[in-house]
Formats: sequence, C-alpha cells, structure tokens
Amino acid sequence: MLYNTGLPIVMAGVAMVLDLRTARVDNGWIVFCLGIGLAARLLEKGPGGLWDGFMGILLPAAVLGWLFLLRMLGAGDIKLLCALGSILGAAKILECIFFSMLIGAGISAAILISTGGISQRFLYFILYVRELISTGKITPYYRGGMSSPENFHFTVPVFLSVVLYAGGAY
Repeated sequence: MLYNTGLPIVMAGVAMVLDLRTARVDNGWIVFCLGIGLAARLLEKGPGGLWDGFMGILLPAAVLGWLFLLRMLGAGDIKLLCALGSILGAAKILECIFFSMLIGAGISAAILISTGGISQRFLYFILYVRELISTGKITPYYRGGMSSPENFHFTVPVFLSVVLYAGGAY
C-alpha cells in the first residue's frame, strides 16, 4: 500500500530537511509521525498491527540507546527511527537501522578518507574508549559541533535507508 512506502519517505524526508536546516528534528513532527504510523498499522492489520507498531517504536530506543548515552547518536535520530518503527513494524525497523548504519558507515568512511583524518579519528576513538574504561565517566564522544567534518546528520542515512525500503530492497 502507498502509506507503507510513501508515508515513511515523507516522515524521514521532512525530518531530514528539518535536521539539515536547524540541526534538530522537531518533537512535534515526531509525535505527529508516531500517531500517523500507529493509525496506519491499526487500519491495515488491526490490533495485531498496533502491537507490532508499538514494538517498532520500542526497538530503536532499546537497540540504539547506548549510542545516545555515549553521545555518538542524537536523540532526534533515535526518535525518528522510533516514529518510522510505528509504521514499519518491529522486523522492518531493525532492517532500516541496519541499512542506516551501513550507509552512515559509508558516509563516514568517505568523509574520513577525503579529509585525510582517518588515523586521527581512530586514535581519538581509542583514547575515548580508554578514558571511558579507566574513569567510568561517560563524556560526549563528538568533538565541537556540526562544524567538525566527522559529525554529520544521521537523518540522511536514515532517509536513504527508507528510500531503499520503499524501493523494495528490504
């Protein structure tokens, strides 16, 4: 059905544009998407679809929450994946997360190779993990803000993953 492919593209696309323009994903948009996603699941599959939608909401937070705690992924990115999970359901949102991470890794590799900072970034990661283990204190992983080249908007790989989903890749 159109709402199974069209709605996720709109959800992710608008969130991506918001993120690129303001460096945030609006909570109002996320709540709207959650409501639309659950309503679509209920209309399509009945109460069982609603349960699958709720599981699709919970899984991204459960799977990616640790990345937020380490400040490696933003809350807006996880909330967007939760909203997408409301319409995609539990199984498809896990695939969406997998492809988002794969696309994000490709973008990261391209950025690191093009800026020549790959060895410096690996050293930064090793030092971060060493400090985390030795002190037990969680500090933000990112450096600076969006101006650092390795910090990019993860809504872009999420959107591209949803496009793959709509195109039938998974």
